[in-house]
Amino acid sequence: MKIRDLDLSDSPVNQEHEALGLPPVEQIPLHPVIRTAVWFASLTLVGLVVLGLFHLFGGSWQEGVDSIKTTLDDSMFWNALLVGLLAQIVDGALGMAYGLTSTSFLLATGASPALASASVHMAEVFTTGVSGISHAKFGNVDKKLFLRLLIPGIIGGLLGALLVTQIDGKTLKPFITVYLLLMGVYVLSKAFRKHIATRKGEPKHVAKLALLGGFVDTSGGGGWGPVVTTTLVGTGHDPRTTIGSVNFAEFFLTLTSAASLFILVDETIWHVVAGLIIGGLFAAPFAAYACKKFSTRTLLILVGLLISGISIFNLYKALAG
Repeated sequence: MKIRDLDLSDSPVNQEHEALGLPPVEQIPLHPVIRTAVWFASLTLVGLVVLGLFHLFGGSWQEGVDSIKTTLDDSMFWNALLVGLLAQIVDGALGMAYGLTSTSFLLATGASPALASASVHMAEVFTTGVSGISHAKFGNVDKKLFLRLLIPGIIGGLLGALLVTQIDGKTLKPFITVYLLLMGVYVLSKAFRKHIATRKGEPKHVAKLALLGGFVDTSGGGGWGPVVTTTLVGTGHDPRTTIGSVNFAEFFLTLTSAASLFILVDETIWHVVAGLIIGGLFAAPFAAYACKKFSTRTLLILVGLLISGISIFNLYKALAG
């Protein structure tokens, strides 16, 4: 069944529209800008897959087969696959926390911090790409918001990569954690109001927010989704298009950051990267569809609970340490 043939008449979003006397949400043709971004992301992912296969089987077919067998026999591969599946369900549906979720789980399974960080950054190129394309196909991406996030986010990511050797990103985390906790509580408070209103105007300070989110994501080991998505949703903007737009813009930020890490990556982590990618690819389309089907109130509750819980946990770790 083609995406444009999906029956969305019974979705919570359309039920809200019907109650307010608004027209139903239907799948519309992609804007040329979003269509171009989808094609670029698709071709980039195909190219990376081809390069990966060439790297795997470039020596000989038997060496490639032996490498696959070795990977399948490695418990870290299966741990990473499960982690990628769970992390992408969270990130794709709520627009945040893939890096934080997957890094935390990998550390819990015994991976070193360096291994976990490098693996997550490489895998995110694929998971954010597929997730962003899925969001675009389901109509969750707003063209104007996507473009306003794109360039500042990339610049912020590059600045974070350049300054990470001079400024310890960990020093920023306590302040960001408190900020996110307050935003999470604020989002929850909006979810339990009798009437949930979403702003119709253009969001303000998007460029500054994307610049900060990109910088924090690269220098602090994650934070693009929590900083950008939580702030935009918390200030009253539509959760569905906010999550979709932030998710798709993250692909281009991650691609830029991962390009600089590629040269430094030790080949011993590729079995972990493969597990994260495969698990994430399975989850990405379903997570985007869930975002399409959830009501505004449900998305607000889930985003608020997630970001508040993570922030409380991080504050506890900081205080206990």
